[in-house]
Amino acid sequence: MDHFQLKNGVLHAEDIPLSQIAEEVGTPVYVYSRATLERHARVFREGLKDAGKVHLAFAVKANPNLAVLRILANQGYGADVVSGGELQRALAAGMKAEDIVFSGVGKSREELTLGLDQGIGQFNLESEEEGVMLAEIAASRGEKASATLRVNPDVDAGTHAKISTGKKENKFGVAIDVAPAIFARLSQLDGLDLRGVAVHIGSQLQSLDPLETCYARMGELVAQLRGAGHTVTHVDLGGGLGVPYKPEDNPPSPAEYGAMVARVTRDWDVTLMFEPGRVIAGNSGVMITRVIRIKPGLGSDFVIVDAAMNDLMRPAIYDAWHDFEAVEPSGETMTASIVGPICESSDIFAKERVVDRLETDDLGIFRTAGAYGATMANTYNSRPLVPEVLVDGDRYAVVAERIEPATIMAAEHVPDWLK
Repeated sequence: MDHFQLKNGVLHAEDIPLSQIAEEVGTPVYVYSRATLERHARVFREGLKDAGKVHLAFAVKANPNLAVLRILANQGYGADVVSGGELQRALAAGMKAEDIVFSGVGKSREELTLGLDQGIGQFNLESEEEGVMLAEIAASRGEKASATLRVNPDVDAGTHAKISTGKKENKFGVAIDVAPAIFARLSQLDGLDLRGVAVHIGSQLQSLDPLETCYARMGELVAQLRGAGHTVTHVDLGGGLGVPYKPEDNPPSPAEYGAMVARVTRDWDVTLMFEPGRVIAGNSGVMITRVIRIKPGLGSDFVIVDAAMNDLMRPAIYDAWHDFEAVEPSGETMTASIVGPICESSDIFAKERVVDRLETDDLGIFRTAGAYGATMANTYNSRPLVPEVLVDGDRYAVVAERIEPATIMAAEHVPDWLK
């Protein structure tokens, strides 16, 4: 469920007409619903009510906006971060350092040091070499860094190849068959408190089967590690639950997921850690765009909008689907391709799709844009960086300004020897 609904013929975000935001802020623009974010955060937590002791860390990469992070911090969520910048954002938003988990395959020495400086709760180690580096840094400071070892279980998540992370050919984690030996060596290092294992097999999962297979393998690994004399107190089960992008999508609910987790992990006696991202933020946001013009095509018309692939990258890089709707639908439909103004054939959001009929200057929205939307935006073709708005009932605020090309140019310099 989300809070983007038709009222008196106009799509609203909670109690604000999207047309009002478009007129006052301009387009394209991302719009988030506080009520939807809070509801999804509660539903995910409630789904795990029978799973024992849990730790929830929102995957900041899904939506790093400070206002979004503050809402989730107020809901008791920590942060799963994959860079020093995300770590600083999480802290700035009010998330507690001890509730931050630092993931990511390429953490630099500087980032590891930053995590120690800030006293974060856990590092998820992606390799033995990373563990050795972290141990050396921590030991030189007279500290022990709490960490888990990320394992690659060689499980196909059944999702898009570019967001699958748990197959043996993927770059993430250490192979499960060598994990016990690596765990044994790292656990001997003075600067590490190696307290468990971590796993994450991919994003936008539509079935629980790959997750259950993965978790069963992790349970066997936990038993093997304990059998070898190691203490295992934490297991990070990652994230990856999908959301419905298309009407026919039917991903597992948090309640169904939680029931599976409780059943598979009931004898583990650990703190279970989770990294939800898309399932919290995906349906909490839309992107509003305005029609520039309708261009006749051979098979169907092109609806050229002022949003482009630099504003919403997912269709261009994943062939991803986002429902497209008119802000003030007439009830009539048309078959059209929705395209942006960038000089790339990949700048297309929908190809020959049946959509609400639109005319020049009409407003439309791309749904399910709250995750991996604004966070992936860029300024290709010297376009402005898209702004973000948060709605709370009958009020809204701009929570990320539109950054104009002139502002970006001001950070560039022509050396004197070219003048």
